[in-house]
Amino acid sequence: MYRYKILIEYVGTDFIGWQIQSKGNSIQKFIQNEIKKILKEKIILIGSGRTDTGVHAIEQSAHFDCKSEIKNLRLFLKSINYFINKKNISILSITKKNFKFHARFSAKQRIYKYLILNRIIKPSIEKERCWHVSKKLNIDLMKKGAEKLTGTKDFSTFRSSSCSAKNAIRTMKSVKIKRKKDLIEIKFKSKSFLKQQVRSMVGCLKYLGENKWDLNKFEIILKSKKRTLCAPPAPACGLFLEKVIY
Repeated sequence: MYRYKILIEYVGTDFIGWQIQSKGNSIQKFIQNEIKKILKEKIILIGSGRTDTGVHAIEQSAHFDCKSEIKNLRLFLKSINYFINKKNISILSITKKNFKFHARFSAKQRIYKYLILNRIIKPSIEKERCWHVSKKLNIDLMKKGAEKLTGTKDFSTFRSSSCSAKNAIRTMKSVKIKRKKDLIEIKFKSKSFLKQQVRSMVGCLKYLGENKWDLNKFEIILKSKKRTLCAPPAPACGLFLEKVIY
């Protein structure tokens, strides 16, 4: 048996998310089936983590095992991309790994990026790739809120009711916000995330930026551990899995 790691770029707009489900088109299932056709054997594709419906990836990491060695990796990349590019998916690289490597369990950090287009005019080019917010946001207040999110905390406030994680304790290594003209970029770095955690945190940071909440209320809601107090989650279209660090 041989193990291979692949890096995947995709637009999640037309998919139900990464993970295979009983109904609907998932990214995992689509890529898995195409690799199966090329290698002419059954394979199971294991991703570094799940992305929800409509979420994109700049570098999703995954691995699969196969019986025969892939002799020409460059030819494999060319062949697989020929079939999957039509669905706005690309495999950027493939590398042979030992069996100690696991796309999910070997990951040390994950980086998610969220994009907010903060202007009056609705986007055309960036449509389905950002959250359009027309009201001008207070970026300085959002940055102060971001500081409150770093460290080891109980993130129950930002946890989806359908989250299957054993507990809500996570260590947020960093939350960085920067603005370039009308585009606000928020980057979250942590070993792991709860279901809808990033989108929920962005929704709360937006409330800060709109002055619907002050910093004191933001901190009270964070510490409350009550999902019912959370702001509405940001839409999936602005979220990108940017990188998985091993």
